Amino acid sequence: MPLPRLRKTFIYSIAAAALIGLTPPAGAVSTDLRFPAFAQAVAEAAVGHDEVAAFYRETGYQPIWTGQEPGERARLEALLKAILSAGDHALPVSAYDTTELQAMMRAVSSPRDRGRVEVELTRLFLTYAHQLQSGILTPSQIDAGMVRRPDRRDSTDLLTSFVGAENPDAFLHTLVPTSDEYARLMHKKFELERLISAGGWGPTVPASALRPGDVGMTVVALRNRLVAMGYLDRSATITYDADIQRAVQRFQENAGLSADGVAGPSTIRALNVAPEERLKSIIVAMERERWLSIDRQNRYVWVNLTDFTARIVDGGKITFETRAVVGQNRGDTRTPEFSDTMEHMVINPSWYVPRSISVNEYLPGMIASGGGSAGHLQLIDGRGNVVPRSAVNWEAYSPRNFPYDLKQPPSRGNALGLVKFMFPNKYNIYLHDTPSKSLFNNEVRAYSHGCVRLQKPFEFAYTLLAPQEADPKTYFHSVLDTGRETQVNLVNPVPVHLVYRTAYSDLRGQMSYRADIYGRDAKVWAALEAAGVRLPGYES
Repeated sequence: MPLPRLRKTFIYSIAAAALIGLTPPAGAVSTDLRFPAFAQAVAEAAVGHDEVAAFYRETGYQPIWTGQEPGERARLEALLKAILSAGDHALPVSAYDTTELQAMMRAVSSPRDRGRVEVELTRLFLTYAHQLQSGILTPSQIDAGMVRRPDRRDSTDLLTSFVGAENPDAFLHTLVPTSDEYARLMHKKFELERLISAGGWGPTVPASALRPGDVGMTVVALRNRLVAMGYLDRSATITYDADIQRAVQRFQENAGLSADGVAGPSTIRALNVAPEERLKSIIVAMERERWLSIDRQNRYVWVNLTDFTARIVDGGKITFETRAVVGQNRGDTRTPEFSDTMEHMVINPSWYVPRSISVNEYLPGMIASGGGSAGHLQLIDGRGNVVPRSAVNWEAYSPRNFPYDLKQPPSRGNALGLVKFMFPNKYNIYLHDTPSKSLFNNEVRAYSHGCVRLQKPFEFAYTLLAPQEADPKTYFHSVLDTGRETQVNLVNPVPVHLVYRTAYSDLRGQMSYRADIYGRDAKVWAALEAAGVRLPGYES
């Protein structure tokens, strides 16, 4: 996006002033930048910043910003120009206030002064580069379920690459996340900012529910809200007519609600969400996109926890999609966010009951009934042998000393259904079938102990097997019909991304919004605010 002329003038005036300030008065001090005082000042200023110190040691304490060579001037000008766009990327603008730095530049009168300015510029560059490329926050410090590890680039490598770049402006541009989703989110951010400055979507809808055929001023409020949000052409109707019904359906589709065209309580609540709140969701999604450096050209599995869906994506196109059930919003059952690689599927799986479920959910009933309850589960000893329940003294055990594992053999009633999809990870999370099919009919589908249940697991399996089997459906059922637990390896393992997006776009750029089911986005926004991110008009 080209910068307005006045803004460009402002950029270059800053750069010019800085460069003038870095030129010592004639005869004031030696301009030999190899003077030991410069190196000593750089070393002192870099204390506590090991990567910065390492870079300057490796380069013999040569300046990259504060000399008089054209390359140094070009880097400085490119950096000062780039940080003025920090707000466009929803970065904390306060982190890039150069007022004090410019004062330091103008006050340079010795090699030691120059060394301190040198390191401050390097810190500014690294702050910008890291925040833009891999995010402002560390996910795991925000919420224990956000276990994703952003690919933070080594600072020494960043500096070396920047210094070696022929075009500093072009290098800084390469730091911007390259995904189409990031570009669409950024575009929507600009759009919402313009909308908010113009007054937003107008009054909210003062009703708990509205239906087709209703008449009156509350329908007018609904009509006006839909017009302002772009779902309905301008109209003078006061009746909830077919056009309004279709507009409500389109809105419901983008909000993950049942698209019945009836503005029930959940639809009214979603319609009345302020554009400022949607902008927060967009900004949080941009930060999350910076955390996720993935290959989107090849096949991958995408599970959006807030959308309760699982997709297989090939070359940027969705080739399969199914509804999903995710972890309950309580305790340690919330599904974590991370990426891994799916290596195989297990057809006719056994369910090895997690210890926490065994002792907390099944054991109390088994003790109370003398081993009579949960008869579908086998007792397994430390050697893997099945232990008869009649051989157990149930009164001797408690959750602390219960020595057995619980296992459910393959069956149509197995808790994992008839197939599970494995991407081995320390969180013991995987995708699987389920006998509890009715849950997929609900709008909010957070019921599991953390794993992701699929509504159409067989079709999911066929799609995964298609690259390696001429007739994947026939092959799958030939294994299924044996009734035996069978591992089927994927010839080409598939990346799996468990993500949490309350705002995301489709290929047309249309935004969809979802509820913050685990409250994670609220935590991310609070952390971004603490780091200095602000909505337009709320900078103070």
